[in-house]
Amino acid sequence: MANRLLGGDETELPGRVRDAIRSQGDATERLIGWIQLAVVFTFATLYAVSPKTFPADQAFQPVPWVIAAYTLFTVPRLILAYRISLPGWFLIVSIVIDMALLFGLIWSFHIQYMQPASFYLKAPTLLYVFIFIALRALRFEARFVLAAGLAAAAGWLLLVLYVITVDPNDTMITRDYVAYMTSNSILLGAEFDKIVSILVVSAILGVALVRGRALLVRAVAEGVAARELSRFFAPEVARQIRGSEREIAVGGGELREAAIVNLDLRGFTRFAEARPPDQVIGLLADYQHRMVGVVQAHGGSIDKFLGDGIMATFGAAQASETYAADALRALDAAIVEAGRWRAAKQAAGIPCPAVNGAAASGRILFGAVGDETRLEYTVIGAAVNLSAKLEQHNKVLGVRALTDAATYERALAQGYAPTQAVRRVSAAEVVGLGQPIDLVVLAP
Repeated sequence: MANRLLGGDETELPGRVRDAIRSQGDATERLIGWIQLAVVFTFATLYAVSPKTFPADQAFQPVPWVIAAYTLFTVPRLILAYRISLPGWFLIVSIVIDMALLFGLIWSFHIQYMQPASFYLKAPTLLYVFIFIALRALRFEARFVLAAGLAAAAGWLLLVLYVITVDPNDTMITRDYVAYMTSNSILLGAEFDKIVSILVVSAILGVALVRGRALLVRAVAEGVAARELSRFFAPEVARQIRGSEREIAVGGGELREAAIVNLDLRGFTRFAEARPPDQVIGLLADYQHRMVGVVQAHGGSIDKFLGDGIMATFGAAQASETYAADALRALDAAIVEAGRWRAAKQAAGIPCPAVNGAAASGRILFGAVGDETRLEYTVIGAAVNLSAKLEQHNKVLGVRALTDAATYERALAQGYAPTQAVRRVSAAEVVGLGQPIDLVVLAP
């Protein structure tokens, strides 16, 4: 608990999360420096334009000296904040110096105005203490607020002790409130109230910052995790998970009209057995990178990678009126891109398998499957199975891209235009299907 109060127990966070939080703290420290300079400038301006109540020939005028000293301290600190990450001990020392300069200014008032020491206890300049404390809240670290509060309370206590001990013959203490308000006498209860107010405000801010920082750390950690996890999901699925008003649970799903595209490297297993592992993985990664780009460019979502196979959906994660047309456009583009890719590899002397693809469409169920410890968004339906079987049937026909006639007609109705002449195959016997089906060859 003490560790959380002083800075937060964040050692279990990933390094990149801690770096993000530290970077935010460094930026905040620079902001604090600029605000402190603004406060000094404001105070100097007010002092310059306000009428002076002390004699014009007063020898000792501490305000300009304190303002100059504070400026000379703040400017280098601000420059340093832009160059390095200021360590915690340096900031604590900085807070103590800030308070020391402020209380030194307040202490000097009785000399400047030639009054008893108790005179400075009535100075409204004490209110600047709360500005210095509030500035430290910008970092979302309770330890700095508490340090500022303790330094302020200790500083005011020292000023009070100075008043009652500087003159052994007159402590200036009174118990008469009217006398306190109308003279230089001091009321210990009133000074005690000021110290308590400083400590209570600091404690309240500290507690608020402990809670606020916990939320900040959680938000940063979850934000980083969400960005990392989104790489394992299609963007549409990631948005659906983030935007869901209810917890994602097994059993929830939606019926959609959608299209499924399956892509596969023909003969990849034999290729992989004859090549070094790094060459196999490198070629597979290059192939997936190119195919994923094509699929996403046509509005598709990657459902899963199946070894050298890629399964993509159109209109599943996000409903679409042109799901079939988008799927066939993506399949056409994938075959063209695969041809370029293979030609480039072979020109470089690198053997490269050909790419097959197939598309099917129909009503599918899109939802979460698994158990409470491991969920996966996927699609279920006849179109999913048909697309996979058609992709395998490419080998039988010796072609590169297939679709069923129903999907082809649906795509035409949705605005699809084939990029090359197609060939129809009537009553084809496809392994795994109980009856013949009409097919359309999109790429020979």
